[in-house]
Amino acid sequence: MASRDASFEQGGQPIRDPAARPSNLNLPNAITVARIILAPIFVWLLLADNGENGTLRWVAGILFILAIATDGIDGAIARRRNLVTDLGKLLDPIADKVLTGAALVALSSLGELPWWITAVVLVREVGVTVHRMIVASDHVVAAAWMGKLKTVMQAVAISLALLPLAGVVGEWVVVLNIITMTAAVVLTIASGIDYVLTEVRGRRSPR
Repeated sequence: MASRDASFEQGGQPIRDPAARPSNLNLPNAITVARIILAPIFVWLLLADNGENGTLRWVAGILFILAIATDGIDGAIARRRNLVTDLGKLLDPIADKVLTGAALVALSSLGELPWWITAVVLVREVGVTVHRMIVASDHVVAAAWMGKLKTVMQAVAISLALLPLAGVVGEWVVVLNIITMTAAVVLTIASGIDYVLTEVRGRRSPR
């Protein structure tokens, strides 16, 4: 009986075992997986009518925004409820890359975005993702602040490209999209370089 009581704090609250790890089967990870699943759905909606500025285009754009917005939601839930897992750290940036990569390929396929932009982004994203998987058994590389800023800028730029806003608010939104897309490409390259340098410094430092 004494051993059972020892597992409770005063007031009957259970003591959380500091060595206990949260299960991978949790709400934040489920949201992350859902973000990956939504990628082919919004791409199909975008390409269904060859990118025409109709209802499907609006639905595709809104679905992309809702999907990419869950990135902040799952992270907030994981931190608030102590549900941060190595799997979540690995899947979270992958989900973002799947969403943004699919959107960029679709936009380039429609002739609305130069292929070189898509190629630069995909090379960086695929390279980082493959490296994360290779070193996953040794250590998990969580997203750095520059990588997160890059993701936000990519999300803004792609959202502006997906939504047919020019016909609603005016052509100035096209100029805004060019600016945000340029910033996204610059941050994509810069964050990729930062990722490589961080890994090199980490391997040189004593463990």
